[in-house]
Amino acid sequence: MGYESGCGCGSGYDSSRSFLTKEEKIELLTEYRDNLEKETKGVSERIKELQKNN
Repeated sequence: MGYESGCGCGSGYDSSRSFLTKEEKIELLTEYRDNLEKETKGVSERIKELQKNN
């Protein structure tokens, strides 16, 4: 997204704002979790692919 997040999750928000609502924090953390799950799936697929080729 190109923004720096105050929650430490890296998903980002408009840096001109200092405070997020509870709903915004939940949305950002949910997005972050979803991205981590996708990354984990990709890593698992890559591991299987590499193991298959050996």
